[in-house]
Amino acid sequence: MPTADIPAGRIHYREHGEGPPVVLLHGLLMNHTVWDQVIGLLPDGFRYVLPDLPLGAHPEPMRPGTDLSMRGLNQLVADFLAALDLREVTLVHSDWGGALFLTAYGLDERVGRVIVFPCEAFDNFPPGLPGKTAILAAYLPGGVGLALRQLRVSWLRRSPLLFGWMAKSSIPDDLVHAWTEPGLRQPGVRADVLAYMRSDFRSLDLVADTEALRRFSGAALILWSSAGKVMPREHGRRLADLLPHSRLVEIDDAYVLSMLDRPAAVAAAMTEFLTTTDARR
Repeated sequence: MPTADIPAGRIHYREHGEGPPVVLLHGLLMNHTVWDQVIGLLPDGFRYVLPDLPLGAHPEPMRPGTDLSMRGLNQLVADFLAALDLREVTLVHSDWGGALFLTAYGLDERVGRVIVFPCEAFDNFPPGLPGKTAILAAYLPGGVGLALRQLRVSWLRRSPLLFGWMAKSSIPDDLVHAWTEPGLRQPGVRADVLAYMRSDFRSLDLVADTEALRRFSGAALILWSSAGKVMPREHGRRLADLLPHSRLVEIDDAYVLSMLDRPAAVAAAMTEFLTTTDARR
């Protein structure tokens, strides 16, 4: 895997194709492989970049003392875009909604368009029952390691407390093993996710930082799921109303990880947006 050196440490990433950059993010305790079923269905003529963020499934820990709060992670995303000299980026958000705050923090100058899958927004941080479970695990001794081991057991993984409400279809064992291996193997990876999960999540700030998207002048696709309980359906509609140049497309028969549940439908909606809108603001 290629890597980018930034002040926080070394970020591993995958990339495919050449052309205007499309950067696809992922959620907590996941990595770039969440996009495997979709990436081959997306149109040619774009450079698809998939970083492994320090959210618990990244290959190596960040440097000691790195700020992994919400603001720190936004700086990390901005530094990653700068390290690869990516401009007029189409930034794709999924599950983890923290990078929606790039606009609030004045760090979105390299972002030209956004695609927003079901993700944390407004005061839904951490989201639903899985979010509450993650917070609990972060404050129990050995809790993160225990959660990672539970995710490897398919019947436990299907619980609403874990990934049961994240995907309507069963998440394959090999995918989850790849997500959990770094954290089970490396204490530093577990420490990174703990640093994020134990940082402040203040509802008033979260709502205000989401609503700062009113200032984002680029095109936006809100690619939400019509089903599920973790990311409320109305949040997709609120985001579409909030962003000045947005369109809302709802994916039926899918939960949060619609790229796993409905990869063809997701790729079709992304393709239409990528090929009919401009990444310049």
